[in-house]
Amino acid sequence: MVTTHVTIVATSLDASSKSQLLARHAAKVLEERGVSHTLLDLRDTPELAAPLKQATHLIFAVPVYNFDVNAAAKQVIEDHGGALEGKTVGFLCQAGGQRSYMSVLGFANSLMLDFRCWIVPRFVYATGNDFEEGEQLGETIRGRITELLDTLMQGNSPVIGG
Repeated sequence: MVTTHVTIVATSLDASSKSQLLARHAAKVLEERGVSHTLLDLRDTPELAAPLKQATHLIFAVPVYNFDVNAAAKQVIEDHGGALEGKTVGFLCQAGGQRSYMSVLGFANSLMLDFRCWIVPRFVYATGNDFEEGEQLGETIRGRITELLDTLMQGNSPVIGG
C-alpha cells in the first residue's frame, strides 16, 4: 500500500508572490485534514529530488508570465522529470489578468506526455481580484483550492512504474 504524500512546489521567486499565498493555503488545508505533505518553496529549498520522489501527488503553484508558467517551474521538470513520473498533478495559477487561463496547458502536456503524469483537469486560476486587501485569499478562491484538493485526492494514487 502506497502512503499518500502531497508535495506542493511553489515556483515563484518573487518575495511578494501571490502564488506563494495559494501554495501556503493549500498546505494549511492539507494540514487541517491530516494529509501528509511537504511545501517546497523554490526561493529557499536547495534539495528537490528527495521530496519529489517521496510524493504520490504534486501541486505546482505557478505565476503566469506572458501566457506561460514561469521558468523556475519548467526548470523543475528539466532537472527532476524522472522523479515526477506517474504522479497525480494539480495546479494553482496566479496571473495578472483573465486572458491567460489556458497558460498552464503546455506545461501540463509535457508532464502528461513526457512523464506519464495524471493531470487533474480542475485547476485554480487566480488574479488580483481574488485577493482581499492584496494579501488575503478571497472566499471564492479558497473554495476553489479546496475543490482542487478534493479532486486531487479522489480515488487511489496511480501505481508508480505500473
